[in-house]
Amino acid sequence: MKILVVEDERGLRENITTYFSEEGNICESCCDLATAIAKLSIYHYDCILLDIGLPDGDGFAVLEYLKLNRRDEVVIIISARNSLDDKIRGLNIGADDYLTKPFHLAELKARVIAVYRRKAANGKNLLVFNEIIIDLHGRTVTVNDTPIVLTRKEYDMLLYFIANKGKVIAKNALAEHLWGDEIDMHNNFDFIYTHIKNLRKKIIDAGGKDYLESVYGIGYKFKAI
Repeated sequence: MKILVVEDERGLRENITTYFSEEGNICESCCDLATAIAKLSIYHYDCILLDIGLPDGDGFAVLEYLKLNRRDEVVIIISARNSLDDKIRGLNIGADDYLTKPFHLAELKARVIAVYRRKAANGKNLLVFNEIIIDLHGRTVTVNDTPIVLTRKEYDMLLYFIANKGKVIAKNALAEHLWGDEIDMHNNFDFIYTHIKNLRKKIIDAGGKDYLESVYGIGYKFKAI
C-alpha cells in the first residue's frame, strides 16, 4: 500500500511513517498543505492520513482537491479537533474515517485496513485470512465454510486482531479500542480474557487454527500463520 502522511507534528509524523513502513508499505510524508497538494498533483496514493490543522492552511482543502479531481484515495483524518462539526464536515467532503488524537498506532492501522479493504472489495466486502472469511457488510464470519456466531465485541475483536496480526497488542490498547470511554467503568481487564476465550473456542470448534496467543504480562497476539 502507498501511503501519504500529512502531519505537521514531526514526532507523530515520523512515528506513523516508521510504523507503516515496517509493515512493507511505501510511505511518503509532508508537514504542510502546499506540499501535500504538490505531491497529489504528481502522484497517486492508496491512502492519505490527513491532519486538518496545518500551518499554512486547512487540511480540508486536500479533500476538496481530491473531490474536484475525482480521486478515489482512502482518506482518514487524524486530528486533535474533536468537534462534531469538524467530523461531519470532513466526512461530508469525502473523508472515509475520522480519528481523534491521541490514538494508538495499532488502532490507526486497523482503521486503514478496514476502510481500504471495503473500497478495494468493489462491493464484495470480504476480508479473508486463511480459513476465516469475514463479510464486512453483513458482519458475518465463517471458518472453513462453517458459520460462527460472534457477539459484537467478539466480532470487533477479531477484526482488530487480524488487522494487527503478528503484533503483540497490550490489554489496555485492546480495551480502549473496543470499549472506548466505557473502559473507566472496569476495575481490571479480566473481562477481556472471557471474550478472548470465547472467540478462540468458536474458531477452533469450527475447525480453525488456534491463532490467539497470550503474551504474559502484556496482552495478546494473533499469530500470522
